[in-house]
Amino acid sequence: MSEATVERLEISLSEPGARTGFVRLKDDVGAATLDNVLAAADRLAFIQGLNLPFDLEASIDPSWIKKLSRRVQGETAAEMRRHSPKRRMGLFAIFLMSRRAQVTDGLADLLIEVVHRIATRSRRKVIGKIAADIEKVHGKERMLVDIAVAAMLTPNGRVADVIYPIAGVTKLKAVIDEYRTKGALDNRRQIIMRGSYASHYRRMLPPLLSVLEFRSNNATWRPILDALHLIVQFGEDGRRFAPVSMAPEGSIPRKWRGTVINANGRLNVISYELCILTQLRDRIRAKEIWIEDADRYRNPDDDLPKDFTTNRDFYYQRLNLTQSAQSFTRSVRCQLEDSLQALNASISNNDQVQLKWSGENRIRITPFVPAPEAKGLVSLKSEISRRWPMTGLLDTLKETVLDTGFLDAFETSASREALPKGVRDQRLLLCRYGLGTNAGLKRIAAGVPGISYDELLHIRRRYIDPSSMRAACANVADATLAVRNPAIWGTAGTACAADSTKFGAWGKNLMTEWHARYGGRCVMIYWHVARQATCIYSQLKRCSSSEVASMIEGVLRHCTDMEIQRQYVDSHGQSAVGFAFCHLLGFELAPCLKAIARQKLALPGVGMRAQLPNLLSVLSGVINLAEIERQYDEMVKYAAAMQHGTADPESILRSFGRADVMHPTYKALAELGRAIKTIFLCRYLQSEDYRREIHEGLNVVENWNSANGFVFFGKGGEIATNRIADQEISAHALHLLQASLVYVNTRMVQTVLADEDWAARLSERDARGLTPLIYGHINPYGKFDIDLGNRIDFTSRAA
Repeated sequence: MSEATVERLEISLSEPGARTGFVRLKDDVGAATLDNVLAAADRLAFIQGLNLPFDLEASIDPSWIKKLSRRVQGETAAEMRRHSPKRRMGLFAIFLMSRRAQVTDGLADLLIEVVHRIATRSRRKVIGKIAADIEKVHGKERMLVDIAVAAMLTPNGRVADVIYPIAGVTKLKAVIDEYRTKGALDNRRQIIMRGSYASHYRRMLPPLLSVLEFRSNNATWRPILDALHLIVQFGEDGRRFAPVSMAPEGSIPRKWRGTVINANGRLNVISYELCILTQLRDRIRAKEIWIEDADRYRNPDDDLPKDFTTNRDFYYQRLNLTQSAQSFTRSVRCQLEDSLQALNASISNNDQVQLKWSGENRIRITPFVPAPEAKGLVSLKSEISRRWPMTGLLDTLKETVLDTGFLDAFETSASREALPKGVRDQRLLLCRYGLGTNAGLKRIAAGVPGISYDELLHIRRRYIDPSSMRAACANVADATLAVRNPAIWGTAGTACAADSTKFGAWGKNLMTEWHARYGGRCVMIYWHVARQATCIYSQLKRCSSSEVASMIEGVLRHCTDMEIQRQYVDSHGQSAVGFAFCHLLGFELAPCLKAIARQKLALPGVGMRAQLPNLLSVLSGVINLAEIERQYDEMVKYAAAMQHGTADPESILRSFGRADVMHPTYKALAELGRAIKTIFLCRYLQSEDYRREIHEGLNVVENWNSANGFVFFGKGGEIATNRIADQEISAHALHLLQASLVYVNTRMVQTVLADEDWAARLSERDARGLTPLIYGHINPYGKFDIDLGNRIDFTSRAA
């Protein structure tokens, strides 16, 4: 590094709270505000201006860079300054080299959210104005009918004599204003957007364009990139208006022309900037325009395996798929035909399913009757409470540690470890408990003699990170699966259920969003829970992110000994493309569809419609098998990218779903998904046992969700931090603590049922409802000691 670079890094460490100080460089970009955009742009410009050897990253093991970056992330500026100059600068430089992509992604997220905020607020204002205008013309339809009748009865009369007695000037003007308002909705929204952008957000554009470098692999979007360069030129020249001919052809959509081009035929530069930013947002989300040096918004070609062409045999073998597209479609067609014919033959004798010939809801399934809690289970819970009354939640965590040794997953980020193992483990347990219950480290330290908040905070910074928490959760899940007695719980199976839970969270970050259905600012935790309440994976997600992507992510990345072959989800965790990817990845998607009454069955060919007389009312179009064959290799390439981790499912699904023109591979995936979904629907409608199996699987994850509030009781269940990494750690800490509860309960139940008398009391129905996720005998809060002789000294004064 040059002397100038070293000097700038030293200044950053000596002034950690400054705009480009050490502390600010480690922070997340924050919520979508103008100040945060400008601050993130300054940080990225600072990193780019250091001239660090970024090209060396490609030749260095990523795990080593991650290890050193974690060390820097866990240190304060004072601790960094204690290192020798060479070590200090090396660590700081490595950290900033890895940090560049994160800040770039964060700045892109801010751009996307700010433009979205401008659009939604302006739309809300326009709709509010329209609603107010409509209220002014209450009873408009009746008034217009009265005017028409009066005009017909007196065709030669004067307007003042015939019309005005029915509706005065004010009401007629309100009708005209309402009509004009509705007709110019887009135009009015764009005008309000322009006002908001020009008066406040426009200041973000120059620094943003100076640090972000946009690219595209599609010539269709070249006009947007050229327009960005033109906007920079306009800013340097200080122009407010320009000739329309300067705008690249195709950069102004039809709906924006009235706002961008004024009455004199000139280009309004401010409106043009907003027009380009709106298009840029959509294209970035679809990854049709990508950003240099980014990670999540990188070149989409980097998401796919680069050696797929040369190692095609390896990738097809890992996915257990044939390389022949014709063989693949032939297999899908045969399964589809067999499923449709089997359903057609059995539907007339199925008294639980009815098909109607008219209306929108044509499928009717008799719902299951809720079963009361089995009496044997009530007695079993009472016996557990009698033998282990008010067991401490912290004790369940301690017992799980002593049995499984999951604390070995936590290693210090420092270069050496000075704490004795017993002291370290005790503090690690208290940190897990404080984070998992959301009570916080300060409250835990206050209740444990001899341990201070700073000591727990040191453990939190040095030892706890999302990857270590995830490894510990996998360790406990494997231990739970291993300790189970198959005679009591049955075999582990290969099925898993997934669902998300809403948690309130602080809102000054990019993870927290307003939930459209539940209301309130929150994040979602997506759980993968196997039978008998064994949670094998958890992940933090936004409210608006795809549950289908989260479902696939959990199946592929759970890192436990369990093999998932069937995945239960609700309606939000499925889609046609989701069915297709699940089939390509080798597991079955089994959703409980809320809109089952409106589902349709796809056909493998036109000629088969006549062979299915009992299903005619619910049949839809024909599957385009030829399209699947043409895009088969590309579909497998995207599935291989998911399986091998070159791209996360969220990025792939987002790039498909945001395009204006349907991607040919996406179209083929949708066709394949329709076929696989039809095969599933045929089995779902035909088999009551299959429907019951899906409902029982989802009941397990719902039961897991219901226990979250009992364990995560602190701060009203709200995740009280704006750092996304800390939010993720809170989610994993809850997972770990609740999984430890399940592990200990599993051993308690098996201890009770080891008694032959108790085992004989449980009926078959009791065995079906048996679960280790019970907490009536658990005390999550600790002990409360009171000494009436010990008083607060109100007379003492501070020294």
